[in-house]
Amino acid sequence: MPVTRDDVLRARETIGSRLARTPTLSSRTLGARLKCELFQRTGSFKTRGALNRTATLTPEEKRHGVIAISAGNHAQAVAFAAAEEGVDALVVMWTGASEQKIAATRAYGASVDLDASSPAEAFERLAQLRAETGRTLVHPFDDPVVIAGAGTVGLEIEEDAPGADAVLVPVGGGGLVAGITAALRGRLRVVAVEPEDSQAFHEGLRHGRPTPVEPRSIADGLSAPFAGALPLEICRDVELATVTEAEIVGAFRFLYERTKLACEPAGAVATAAWLAGKVEARAPVVVVSGGNVAGHTASAILAAR
Repeated sequence: MPVTRDDVLRARETIGSRLARTPTLSSRTLGARLKCELFQRTGSFKTRGALNRTATLTPEEKRHGVIAISAGNHAQAVAFAAAEEGVDALVVMWTGASEQKIAATRAYGASVDLDASSPAEAFERLAQLRAETGRTLVHPFDDPVVIAGAGTVGLEIEEDAPGADAVLVPVGGGGLVAGITAALRGRLRVVAVEPEDSQAFHEGLRHGRPTPVEPRSIADGLSAPFAGALPLEICRDVELATVTEAEIVGAFRFLYERTKLACEPAGAVATAAWLAGKVEARAPVVVVSGGNVAGHTASAILAAR
């Protein structure tokens, strides 16, 4: 297996005290525990993997800097992690990405390239810039060191939620669910939850390889144009669930109004599966990540009925 529990344990040592241990809260109304990863530095789990990866850079790689591609959460994570290591960062995003996430990425110190008009074009732009600059790629989900860092979420769930029988994880490219699966394999059941309108992970598992899709979900944080080869290998036997756009919006409202968690739509996807009865469990933990939602997006969802 390309990523093991030992890799995740080493990642926790590497990250150390530089990131917060996010809380696991109980919701009687929901009937589940909530792993509040939206409270992590930069607003999502992505910082764990990015920090674990930048810590492994050689002196030569640090001189050339790093490059990343992201709709926003990984962008901010790499910008933060690079600043922590004193490394220059360039992030490829695309037209239509969240203005809030673009601004936050720049505020953490990274340069942002917006020449691409779509996620697929952004990956082409990424390849071009890597060749031109010699920067080291910090991949958002298809890197064993990044996956191991994300898996530290699973270690905290295991320790903070005794008696849990399932973990519901939102999925885009698959880095988080792969890390949690590596950390908890044989210990706790893991369920990967995807929007119906953004099924890169489902398609990848169905075809046995990364398969291009055109994401259309409101959960833009899960808009990977394909799932990673490593996550697909790690998660071949993971349970799957999908949720509709209406279910995501309903879960977003629930988390905001009943639990006071101001997540982004992607952060509500796992909760949506539980609320809609898509997963059977006795004592589940639902991962809520991330928390980078524009005010106008949140207000529009909350106002619509």
